[in-house]
Amino acid sequence: MAADTAEDTYGVTAPYADELNDDVARWDRAAEFPHEKWKPLQRSGLFTLPFAPEYGGSGRTLTETMRALEGLGHTSRDAGLNFSASTQIVSVGIPLQAFGSDALREHYLPRVTSGQAITAHAITEPGHGSDVMNIRTTAVRDGDEYVLNGGKMFITNAPVADLFLLYVRTGKPGAFGLSTFLAERGTPGLTVGEPLETMGLRTSPISEVLLEDVRLPVGNRLGSEGAGFLIMDHVMKREVLFSFAVNLGEMTHRLQRVVEHATTRQQFGTAIGKNQAVAHKVADMKIAVETARKWLYDTGRKVEAGKDASTDVAITKIVVSEANQRTAQDAIQIFGARGYLTDTGIERELRNAAAGSIYSGTNEIQRNCIAALMGL
Repeated sequence: MAADTAEDTYGVTAPYADELNDDVARWDRAAEFPHEKWKPLQRSGLFTLPFAPEYGGSGRTLTETMRALEGLGHTSRDAGLNFSASTQIVSVGIPLQAFGSDALREHYLPRVTSGQAITAHAITEPGHGSDVMNIRTTAVRDGDEYVLNGGKMFITNAPVADLFLLYVRTGKPGAFGLSTFLAERGTPGLTVGEPLETMGLRTSPISEVLLEDVRLPVGNRLGSEGAGFLIMDHVMKREVLFSFAVNLGEMTHRLQRVVEHATTRQQFGTAIGKNQAVAHKVADMKIAVETARKWLYDTGRKVEAGKDASTDVAITKIVVSEANQRTAQDAIQIFGARGYLTDTGIERELRNAAAGSIYSGTNEIQRNCIAALMGL
């Protein structure tokens, strides 16, 4: 990849559009991870962007990486694949580079940046969801090892993942009781469940991950014992920015389709976009897209500068996820019966958008965080 500017990074996946968009509807119906489409993403260099050159990375900034992921969303109509690609970058690679030992980085990061190893992070549990302070999966120190027991649920990429970052409790419930461990697929006692069928993002597989007396060396821990919440905070800021940058690209492409349809579709002797009811919906879509863009990149620059952006990230997550849902609904309405048909792909965009207000901390949790940061 020879991109030299932030603008250039937008198009790193554009040359692979035909491969990425081949049989999207078929893969969606089958609810299967499209391994063959992972290969063009590897060739594009997308997975290398935010990582240091010594690990096979391109050394790009956070906002440059966001720009490239926005480009992926604009290029690829497979939102599930897009989500898995974003997860690939942020789930293991980002925390490994920031908090992992030299030995862990040297051994695993080249496999992440090349896309050779697909990655997942296991945070959510069946009984807790967004209540990460009360994670029940445990890791107990036993000499030079930790023994892990518990279960995780709704883990993105788990059915196809080679590497897992596990968030577990090593102390009392609370911010300083969490730790993180890197584990390979096939580790004795680590069991990955069957893929769960979902409403949208159907090519991004999710499943349960069970841990039964899983023994991991102390060296597989990222950071110090009790640093798990700090690591999670670092990761979740970037998960929001990266995954919703993808959504921005998807929304931008959606708006272009809607404008084209509204200016060419004729009803009662004129283009439907001449009708104020339709024109206002399109204008509102434009406002939603540009508002999402401003929040994403303003927040991205703030995180990149090392400033406190906790409120900004929460607002960004809400603004972009709800804009994605709203613009998808409006697109169906403007396309009418054609939008309701599966072959146009518009209804699939609404199904895919539905997950955005749930993953990365539900929007209700984000509003709670905003209120708490305001002193309420």
